[in-house]
Amino acid sequence: MKMNNRVYGVVGIKSIMSNWNADFSGRCKTTTTGEIFGSDKAFKYPIKKMWQMDKDNKVLYVKSYKKNKDEIQPRDLEERYEEIFGTKIDKNTKKEEILKNLFSAIDVKNFGATFASTAFNIGITGAVQVGQGLNKYDDANIEVQDILSPFRDSSEKGEGAKNSTLGTKIVADEVHYMYPFSVNPQNYDIYEEFYEEGYTKEDYEKFKKACLVAATSYNTNSKIGCENEFAIFVECKENSKLYLANLDQYITFEKGEELDKIDITKLVEILSNKMEEIDNIEIYYNKYTTELIGCNENCTVKSLY
Repeated sequence: MKMNNRVYGVVGIKSIMSNWNADFSGRCKTTTTGEIFGSDKAFKYPIKKMWQMDKDNKVLYVKSYKKNKDEIQPRDLEERYEEIFGTKIDKNTKKEEILKNLFSAIDVKNFGATFASTAFNIGITGAVQVGQGLNKYDDANIEVQDILSPFRDSSEKGEGAKNSTLGTKIVADEVHYMYPFSVNPQNYDIYEEFYEEGYTKEDYEKFKKACLVAATSYNTNSKIGCENEFAIFVECKENSKLYLANLDQYITFEKGEELDKIDITKLVEILSNKMEEIDNIEIYYNKYTTELIGCNENCTVKSLY
């Protein structure tokens, strides 16, 4: 069923002695003023990997490899397209066919696409738009750990060639990211001729489910301490004229002795004055680690677990 209402929200991700989003130097991403943040790409990647685990989902924008003679290489965009949709792109391929295929991929349905091929170039603005996840915890520190490798580096000369190599692992002791997002199904109205189904409630539910567990589920070496800790979904009524700026600016985090505190008082106050435009305010959090401050009768509160 086609979805006709907008949604605004925030997803909170906790990182303990891990590195949620590293820059090219291996350090946690920071702004020019030193604030730690996570990019929208870091947010989307675990979601895509979670979707990919379900064989019924087609996920286009993830890395895959091919064997080329004696080398293993990442596929280019057209090769990935062929792998997913089982058809090649050439000068005779119709643009309508490419669009229909693109909109059958769950990541394109939600996040849109920049698709540049030999036959067709298009940018699709996604129904789901995700902002940068700013750290809300002021006392975060970056830790650099020395790691001893069990192997030597044979390219080294002199005494260095006799010793096993040293490496580093860079983590932050504690970071609490808050990612703002919006869902606007009307972004796809211009493609109705090729994509009659539009953005559906099922597409949104897949995004919502992944928002609650994807960070927790994605356990790599650098992200083993990352987990979902909070989420709020503000679902507008159909034909609502309510438009909201990023909601994360109205949320604060404070470290507590036993439980951390997430305060949404300002946000709930703002939303409570707009309830004629809002269908539902749904909040998820981990009650075993976090105290939620500021809810009222307009909020439906649920446990992440």
